[in-house]
Amino acid sequence: MKRWKLDRRMLVIAGASAVLAGCQVIPKGPTTSTAPEPTPTPTPSESGLPDDEERHRVALLVPMSGTNGAVGQSIANATTMALLDTNADNLRITTYDTSTNAREAARRAIADGNKLILGPLLGSNVGQVLAEARPADVPLISFSNDTSVAGVGVFLMGHIPEQSIARSVAYARQRGSANFAAIVPDGEYGRRAEAALSAAVVESGGRVVATETYTRSNTSVVSAAQRIAGEGGFDTVLLADGARLASLAARELRSDGGAMQILGTELWSGESAVTSAAALRGALFAAVSDARFKRFSDSYNSRFGSQPYRISTLGYDGVLLALRVAEDWQVGRGFPVARLREEGGFLGLDGPFRFQRNGVIERAMEVREVRDGQVVIVSPAPSGF
Repeated sequence: MKRWKLDRRMLVIAGASAVLAGCQVIPKGPTTSTAPEPTPTPTPSESGLPDDEERHRVALLVPMSGTNGAVGQSIANATTMALLDTNADNLRITTYDTSTNAREAARRAIADGNKLILGPLLGSNVGQVLAEARPADVPLISFSNDTSVAGVGVFLMGHIPEQSIARSVAYARQRGSANFAAIVPDGEYGRRAEAALSAAVVESGGRVVATETYTRSNTSVVSAAQRIAGEGGFDTVLLADGARLASLAARELRSDGGAMQILGTELWSGESAVTSAAALRGALFAAVSDARFKRFSDSYNSRFGSQPYRISTLGYDGVLLALRVAEDWQVGRGFPVARLREEGGFLGLDGPFRFQRNGVIERAMEVREVRDGQVVIVSPAPSGF
């Protein structure tokens, strides 16, 4: 793999807990009745935001209430942390709630003069946001991992399951795996996992010999494992679900005491069930590095009094990315989208990354193995591509 020339100035880890440690409030967009309703045009509205002659306006579009409200709040807190940690004074980030109407949130963001949108969180919201952002030529850096929504003006920062599976397959092939099988759930994630396994195995010269699907219930995944075990002919199997259901399938596959090689996905990262399930001993899975996450988590906890969601690092890295590009971005001008495609890539809390031509992020991932109640890194994430 070619080594990137990474700009490490982009990574700033929180080191001084005294810097506005009491910060509890996230700046929000005009969501109260005291703010006049903006007009449905891409020109700045009388939103209550002060005039900005030296700061770029960046909108954060995440759910701040409802089912995903806590996740959105965690991401918003992380963006504030990034501004504090970098002492950034050239960005104004305003949060807009997408929980009830993502298109309306985008309309307000555009009307308020924001030139870049961080978000939305959900792939299902991307089309709604684009309906307002694309006519105004405002790009999105979305936290989604739904590659089907990537396109003109959309850059995806989410952790892509296909990349995790490809990394695990390549490592398993190096260790001797040749014939692969898969047990995947019904639905979009399962279809993506099955396609990713097939592509990675074919590329590496192996064979996919069997696949079983199931609905997400205990008895269904066990039945799928029993069916595929009866077919046989494989030495490695992908269990494309969280650790709890994967462990039930693994127990069936290893019921005869065999040393079947188990592969997991990025969903296993941080799950306690990975190390507590004896059936997953020796299993492999790939994910972004957690090397910097603990310091981020500790700093977050000291400021906001709670633990962050793992996905919050995307909000932090999104701000760092905007700051890096802002070095050549004139206030009031359109966001320089071409800078996002720098071949050298960027460095964030989750390690090196860069955007591919289609706008989907490419991340460096490490391979981990479950050993005796702990997870061990057996193949570190590359420092570059």
